[in-house]
Amino acid sequence: MKILFVVSEVEDLVKTGGLADVGKALPLALAKLGHDVTIVMPYYKQLADKFNAADCCDRQTLYSGQKPYEFAIKSLSLEGLQVLAVDFPEYFDRKGLYSDDYHAYPDNAERFAFFASAALQAAKAVGFQPDIVHCNDWHTALTPYFVSIDDSGFFAQAKTIFTIHNGAYQGTHRFSDIAFLQPHYQLHSQLDGDALNFVRMGIRYANKINAVSPNYAQELLTPLGSHHLFDEFQNRRSDVSGILNGCDYSQWDPINDPHIAKTYHCDDLSGKKDCKVALQKELKFPKKMRVPIIGMVCRLTEQKGFGFILPMLEKLLQHDVQVAIIGTGDPEISQLLREVADKYPQKLVFVEDFSVQKAHMIEAGSDFFLMPSLFEPCGLNQMYSLAYGTLPIVRAVGGLTDTVIDLAEDPSNATGFIFKQPDSSALLSCIERALLFYHEAPKLFVQTQQRAMQSRFTWETAAQEYQALYLS
Repeated sequence: MKILFVVSEVEDLVKTGGLADVGKALPLALAKLGHDVTIVMPYYKQLADKFNAADCCDRQTLYSGQKPYEFAIKSLSLEGLQVLAVDFPEYFDRKGLYSDDYHAYPDNAERFAFFASAALQAAKAVGFQPDIVHCNDWHTALTPYFVSIDDSGFFAQAKTIFTIHNGAYQGTHRFSDIAFLQPHYQLHSQLDGDALNFVRMGIRYANKINAVSPNYAQELLTPLGSHHLFDEFQNRRSDVSGILNGCDYSQWDPINDPHIAKTYHCDDLSGKKDCKVALQKELKFPKKMRVPIIGMVCRLTEQKGFGFILPMLEKLLQHDVQVAIIGTGDPEISQLLREVADKYPQKLVFVEDFSVQKAHMIEAGSDFFLMPSLFEPCGLNQMYSLAYGTLPIVRAVGGLTDTVIDLAEDPSNATGFIFKQPDSSALLSCIERALLFYHEAPKLFVQTQQRAMQSRFTWETAAQEYQALYLS
């Protein structure tokens, strides 16, 4: 099949989050299955500065009413895959992809409405006639609409897939502010007042809708888990499915990780002890091997469970533990974490930063990894943690349920600890259960670590499931 993969970021080219991981790994895995995949993305300033790519065809022009939008198409390569980058400096020659620091660009709706259409024009310009147009998250959610109204015949046989990586980000904007869409009078029937919801448009116009884990797909079909789009998902219920993201074990494997103090594998965990010593030294914790380390690497947002973590954090620190939290985000959350860390310097270290090195050190040197998310479409850190024998403590949501097996539910297959209720007492109780297991059953703890390390969530498996979805 010929697959046009439309996405706003791609790892190794430009990245702000997990969407970029999928933007690279899934197209490469599909290509390995024999499919002809072309990626389309914006030509951001970061790409221009890094690659200074050449135009791959004549300049293109889209018209919105009488207004022309003239742009170039740059050609890049990603491990042999063709990447088409839409070059429109007025929209994409900026410091950030979506924002300057924490402030989203006010014209994001205009920028990505244009991109959703320009991505299709790029495919036409190079003669790439797809069987499948695969769109990802709100930035590309209007592309299925543009496919549906294209009258050139170029996309007559194409089917569209809309993948929801995080349904909380919906791209809701005032329609009257989106100049590119003003001639599209048929969109007036899609508005809520003057608001156009991009994700709603993706759900309505794509041939199939999928989420990045089976459990998250089921949550989207419930009033509580649908991010206020329950009726939309219910109307398309038969077209909604979930496919679990893979994990890039070429970057996350303790057997050959260059970022950690000593490599190790599931048959010999001695190197993990060296990683723990190195982490304690790095974070200036007291060197105590029998004190469990609970690690956390994440964005500082409500989604990641800080509404449960902060109220119980001082109670947790009454135990003999060391807690390491690394991340950036909400200034209010970071201020509260700093205050607690100042109060308990021997037990809590908060690093308001992100570095690949520290993320790998946390995964390798911790005994537990904390991920008590309010919602979690797929999640990757719990997969990394499993690979490193760092037992995840997670809430029973989204992809966390699909990847972690709770000790109490299934002791012989357990790989971590799960709690259900979204509150501090349930979280604290779950952590205390994990600490008790660590201290009272050291041999079983090691066996659980080894079992966790044998878990595998590969992009090859995910690509085969996407192939089946395309064929359907």
